[in-house]
Amino acid sequence: MPGVTRHVDGPKVVYQVSGRSFVFFRNPRPDAVDPDTGERFDDVIVFWVESEADKLALVEDPGTPFFTTPHFDGHPSVLLRGSRVAELDRDELTEVVEDAWLARAGKRARAQWLAEHELG
Repeated sequence: MPGVTRHVDGPKVVYQVSGRSFVFFRNPRPDAVDPDTGERFDDVIVFWVESEADKLALVEDPGTPFFTTPHFDGHPSVLLRGSRVAELDRDELTEVVEDAWLARAGKRARAQWLAEHELG
């Protein structure tokens, strides 16, 4: 995707466009834990979404591995455990990353990308 920068801080990786994060790997936090062991998930990836409706469509669909936590209430993003990425096919994962980029890219970059891909 155009204009993407990758920032690495130890094990944490953040992908940004126009200085805005759109996909990032999260540190283990108390809001995302294994229900059986209580251990914090150490492989949570955050994807920005365009709207609350988009978020709900992903997290409420039992056919997807996306989830959210109370910490992300009101935040336009969904979570995915790295260990579950393989449950998405390449096209599904591509769409989620592209949508995350589109949610955060500047207006001109977004319009240009959509026009080039005959989506806008």
